[in-house]
Amino acid sequence: MSRSKATAIGFVAILLWSALALLTAQSGPIPPFQLTAMSFALAGAAGALSWVMQPARMAALRQPAAVWLLGVGGLFGYHFFYFTALQNAPVVEASLIAYLWPLLIVLFSALLPGERLRTHHMIGAILGLVGAGLIVAKGNAVTVQSQFIGGYLAALACALIWSGYSVLSRRFADIPSDIVTGFCLATAVLAATCHLALEQTVWPADLWQWLAIAGLGLGPVGLAFFVWDYGVKHGDIQVLGASSYAAPLLSTILLLALGYGQFSWTIAAACVLITGGAAIAAKDLLFRPDSS
Repeated sequence: MSRSKATAIGFVAILLWSALALLTAQSGPIPPFQLTAMSFALAGAAGALSWVMQPARMAALRQPAAVWLLGVGGLFGYHFFYFTALQNAPVVEASLIAYLWPLLIVLFSALLPGERLRTHHMIGAILGLVGAGLIVAKGNAVTVQSQFIGGYLAALACALIWSGYSVLSRRFADIPSDIVTGFCLATAVLAATCHLALEQTVWPADLWQWLAIAGLGLGPVGLAFFVWDYGVKHGDIQVLGASSYAAPLLSTILLLALGYGQFSWTIAAACVLITGGAAIAAKDLLFRPDSS
């Protein structure tokens, strides 16, 4: 498959992640680690269904410990530190720090063999970061307070883990994305362990909340990780990194369309910055002949 098509497959993950906030809100007051465990268990179960039809695909699970450490550490580590950050720092500041991961993907990609970081990649990623900042901050002042340093560090760990996972996955490009099923199942077990140790169980109150959780497990916390794995392994990782800032923008547009907020010029400005940044970062992909 060509590089541009693999990039497009990776971008599907960004589209799916845009539904994360909506589905999470509609899932009810489920504790975060419990929701993570339920969603990843469903994602893993859905992936395991393919083994029934094609048992040979289970061979993807036979990988070195380093592969499992990277995959499970990326999926579970990101969520663990993200929730830790939100519990120990103001949401706006923690979210802004956590959203450094697309920019870090662009920066770290320069360390990969055969990749070259160009000026337009950096410009696109920085414009996306500014646009995401406008959406997250919503016009509020952003301040750094020493009492929340633990939460800030957790948010930074979150950004480093996900960007590191995404970039290092490129080093294992020969491993099929079927391995993500195993990552999801392992993450579900670890999240369930954290839930039992730290949270009180709250079950969905109605069918709509169960459907929202099912949507999470099949979409933003399911298929998204499979297509992202394929995209970062075989597509243009720098374009995917810069384009990832479209997720909070699309999420906000979706919430507005369903009546969860009101339009503002801040959102319009963010739209211009993120869209423009993604187009600038993808300049080579858009205006040059595709290469396989």
